[in-house]
Amino acid sequence: MPSLSIRFPGALGAELAARLDTPLLPPRAYALFAHCFTCSKDSRAASFISAALAEHGIAVLRFDFTGLGASDGDFSNTHFSSNIADLVAAADWLRAHHGAPAILIGHSLGGAAVLAAAAKIPEVRAVATLGAPYEPAHVKGLLKSSIAEIETQGEAEVELVGRRFRIKREFLDDLDAQPQREAIAKLRRALLVMHSPVDDTVPIDNATGIFVAAKHPKSFVSLDTADHLLTRREDARYAAAVLAAWAARFVPLADPHRIAGEEGEVIVAETREGRFTQTISASGHALRADEPQSVGGLGSAPGPYDLLLAALGACTAMTIRMYADLKKIPLVRSSVRLKHEKIHAADSEGSDTKAAKIDRIEREITLEGELDDAQRAKLLEIADKCPVHRTLHGEVKVVTRIV
Repeated sequence: MPSLSIRFPGALGAELAARLDTPLLPPRAYALFAHCFTCSKDSRAASFISAALAEHGIAVLRFDFTGLGASDGDFSNTHFSSNIADLVAAADWLRAHHGAPAILIGHSLGGAAVLAAAAKIPEVRAVATLGAPYEPAHVKGLLKSSIAEIETQGEAEVELVGRRFRIKREFLDDLDAQPQREAIAKLRRALLVMHSPVDDTVPIDNATGIFVAAKHPKSFVSLDTADHLLTRREDARYAAAVLAAWAARFVPLADPHRIAGEEGEVIVAETREGRFTQTISASGHALRADEPQSVGGLGSAPGPYDLLLAALGACTAMTIRMYADLKKIPLVRSSVRLKHEKIHAADSEGSDTKAAKIDRIEREITLEGELDDAQRAKLLEIADKCPVHRTLHGEVKVVTRIV
């Protein structure tokens, strides 16, 4: 996915470094990502989640707070309130150059920041937090060995994640002064709280505090065995997939991939989100197709043969239902399990083809209800009469032309 390098002025006047991760087609919505305390826009969580959301058609702006990463400015002059102001500045830039953010996403202390900043960005419709503390002052736990020095000397140099940072007393005072519970209670946006129950940096009870303080609509999703920094790509991709699906309920996600066809037409077109991703328009319904990651796809949708098997399975079950209802056979429910593979023709019973390999579809049908043997045998016979089954066994001509 394209990732654009950007710089814009932050709240304290310093230039902030940012990246805008975009889909290959026009974005369905814009989101703003706030990174964790002393992290950067290039943290694994920020990078992985932004890239995964771009695959779902959502453009994400991630940036370094003042004095961090590649941004200018002095970190020792920043505090939680300046982080909130930087978020508002990022939203202003995004609104002016692309589109206002409809979604705010915050990781760890960045999660606390987006909860506080939401009220200052009117276009925001949904807020999501990942491993966020309930109170911003939770960060003081990382500084406990230096707090006495900061309070008596006015500042101290502390080591965090292997790096040295100068923290001033104003930083601590600002954390204590935050009306976070009130900000959460007055959020007035859809809220998604994501947290790992094994997070040993920000314990899970912080998620409980946020969730209880918030008004509906609110949702909680466990990140299961993920670590606090979401260093595993699969954890970040899971969080992004859940976030994209959840946001669609609250944010108008205009789909630039949707194509309208005429009655009876099926239209398939590349989305260019990934190497093989396709959008499908069929009878007014929008579907997707893709290939597994193992062969170069995104694994975001069923593959072509999956859809073929689905068509046969659906047609089989529909045909059985029609016959059972017509003949008043007490069929409660049917289900069809299908599998496709290429096999050597010599291994296939009754095959007279000259080809070395043939396509083989195994179809298992489950019939529920008080049926006798004759009824089951008749329904099995009817299954072979479904239109798609007949098409697969008949002579098919595909006429192709360039338009």
